[in-house]
Amino acid sequence: MNASVLQTIKAQQNFTLLPTERLKKLQPLIQAIQNKVNQHKTIRLNFICTHNSRRSHLAQVWAQTAAAYYKIEPITCFSGGTVATALHPKIIKTLESQGFDVYKNIEAENPIYFIKFDANALPIIGFSKPIQHPFNPESNFIAVLTCNDADQNCPIVFGADARIALTYQDPKVADGQPNQTEVYLQRSQQIATEMLYVFSQIKMP
Repeated sequence: MNASVLQTIKAQQNFTLLPTERLKKLQPLIQAIQNKVNQHKTIRLNFICTHNSRRSHLAQVWAQTAAAYYKIEPITCFSGGTVATALHPKIIKTLESQGFDVYKNIEAENPIYFIKFDANALPIIGFSKPIQHPFNPESNFIAVLTCNDADQNCPIVFGADARIALTYQDPKVADGQPNQTEVYLQRSQQIATEMLYVFSQIKMP
C-alpha cells in the first residue's frame, strides 16, 4: 500500500472518537459483511447516492482501501446513483491529497478515473453511473445508501441482499466557499474512519 495512503489510514484510526450514534448506524453494515464472510461468499458493496458524484465515490474508495488494509476478501466495491452526472473534480483532488494515485482514463463530460491505493493493486474505477449500469452488479450485493435523498427514493434496491442507510452530509454545501477544501477533506476523513472501523470488526475464518 502507498506510504502516503498508509499515513492517512493511521491518522484516521482513532475509533474512540466515533459517536455512539454512528457506531449503531455502522453495525448493520458490519453484520451484513460478516454474514457474507461466514457463508464464504464474495462481498459486493454498492454505495448509492443521488448523483453518484461525491459521497458514494468516497465510500467506494475507502471501503475498498479499508478491506485491503485489513485483508478482508474477496470483496469488490461499487457506486451508483439514481441519475448519472460526473465524479466531482474536488473529490479527486481530495483523494490525491490523502495519498491516492489518480489517473484520468477518458476525457469527457463524465470522465473515467483509475484510483490506486497500491502500485500493485487493481485500480478502483470511478465514474458517475446509475445503479443499474452494466458496470455494477445485478444481484448478490449489499446496497449502502449514503444520502437521504437516495434513501427516501430507493425503498427497494433490486438485486440487493441487504439495504443499509448510512448517510453523510454532502460536502457540496461548501462549493464556491473559502472552506471548500477543508469541508471535502473532513467528509473524506469521516468516511475513511468509519470504513476502517467497519472492516476492523470483520472476523475472517
